Amino acid sequence: MTGPQDPLQQGIKIQMSGIYLHIPFCKQACYYCNFHFSTSRQHQEDMVKSILQEMEYQQHYLNDAEVETIYFGGGTPSLLTSAELGSLLSRLRELFPVSPNAEITLEANPDDLSIEKLNELKAAGINRLSIGVQSFLEADLKWMNRAHDSEQAINCILNAKSIGFENITIDLIYGGPTLSNESWEENVKRAISLGIPHLSCYALTVEPGTALDHFIKKKKMEATDPDKAALHFEMLMKWLKEAGYEHYEISNFALPGWHSRHNSSYWQGKHYLGLGPSAHSFNGVTRQWNVANNALYIKSIEAGKVPFEIESLTTSMQFNEYIMTTLRTSAGCNLEWVAEKFGREYVLHLLAHSQPFIVAGKMEKIGESLRLTNAGRLFADGIAGELFV
Repeated sequence: MTGPQDPLQQGIKIQMSGIYLHIPFCKQACYYCNFHFSTSRQHQEDMVKSILQEMEYQQHYLNDAEVETIYFGGGTPSLLTSAELGSLLSRLRELFPVSPNAEITLEANPDDLSIEKLNELKAAGINRLSIGVQSFLEADLKWMNRAHDSEQAINCILNAKSIGFENITIDLIYGGPTLSNESWEENVKRAISLGIPHLSCYALTVEPGTALDHFIKKKKMEATDPDKAALHFEMLMKWLKEAGYEHYEISNFALPGWHSRHNSSYWQGKHYLGLGPSAHSFNGVTRQWNVANNALYIKSIEAGKVPFEIESLTTSMQFNEYIMTTLRTSAGCNLEWVAEKFGREYVLHLLAHSQPFIVAGKMEKIGESLRLTNAGRLFADGIAGELFV
């Protein structure tokens, strides 16, 4: 199986821009989730109209650069009707120079993906599905308060493949109290057996303010175990390497040729426009984020204003962000790029501060790249912080 060419393998200077659309609606709240969403779909029609209007206001944010990726995230974008998705994609193509070979991803939950819905998505122009499976096991799904069951998780993948969706990724969560080492292996082996070309795997984290955080504090649920999560991560790396998957970013694994083009653009510092409430945008020198409130977003758009906050990125901020994102990837930090973009003194800083981690076997220097080893990937954020200026 071969897929789209991976931008990470083409070098860091590839020109790319992307568009992200945040669809802030869900059927029910998963206990662990801290993304912006609402379980009320009362204003769904108005939200779509507002996002269409924001497209016009932000038409030139990307300076007319070719758009090579479009990503519908959320929330649960698969709750939109095919007509709503079609109108959003059609208007994007009218207002932006979208590449004819653009990767167009839609996040979806298994319970939304009937054969009829899958055919509608394909007809609308969606060519990549990101399916929120999380687990193929009933006990895990009930504990997370997911809306689907294990049978739906399997069937939606088989159905998607049967009607021609090749570019499929699923999410899996590890480290939870209901997940033993054996059941984690069962989950991963199930994904491999289904021939899924891309996996995004995340340790269960307790985010402040979530239902999970509340339940743990009230002793209604068991606390997470970081040692268990670390063991599951080590197992995951071993199993997927044996199955031929490339570990190209901390949480992402793909068969050769099936890396996520959209997410790769984030990790390599490419420019992107975010549309919808809570969506972020980045143009290389500033970052801005829309208000995370559905009613305020719609009201502001109707009044002719995009409701966002903005920050200018200093050289140090840009450097630190480059370290944080690229160190998560298999390509690592490119020292030639650092010298060109930031100056030779930043290269010397990196070489000096990475040396203890190289000696400890957590980093390696290959040519002009500094990157994490498997042992270092367990401590990615901490190591990156030590390399900041």
